[in-house]
Amino acid sequence: MSISTGRTMFAVALLGTLSACGGPGETGRIPEAEPAGPTSADIGEHVVHFSAQSTDQLPAEIARAYDIVRSKNRAMLNVSVLRKPDSVPVNAVITVKTRNLAGQLKSVSMRQINDGDAIYYIGELSVANRETLVFDISVTPEGATTPADVRFVRQFFTN
Repeated sequence: MSISTGRTMFAVALLGTLSACGGPGETGRIPEAEPAGPTSADIGEHVVHFSAQSTDQLPAEIARAYDIVRSKNRAMLNVSVLRKPDSVPVNAVITVKTRNLAGQLKSVSMRQINDGDAIYYIGELSVANRETLVFDISVTPEGATTPADVRFVRQFFTN
């Protein structure tokens, strides 16, 4: 897999963050656009970049290359950790707890992908139409002794 393919996946995932804010509702009415939430967090010596999108938005060749199931009812979480001074990707321990607004837990098993100079952590989970998920991400960059916590919220539209 080439570096450009890995960067393409990351770019698609970041763009998916913006598109996850809207879509046709069950009544056929298009909901008002919500302001895009944050896509990164400063955790001291590192910056964590994150996004969540429906996997049907991934190009088929990217999904195949990373063994991701394309479906409007599946979401992909993409996390990367960069060293702040020089934006170099670093290895990290990433754990995720996800729940919907009803408090139901969703299992997300993260896996590391090394693609040239890029390091990504991706995980997949099922989503329902208009489901809002709260992602609690614990990040321990290589060399750090304590984890940093990042939280973000995304709503998914599957119809």
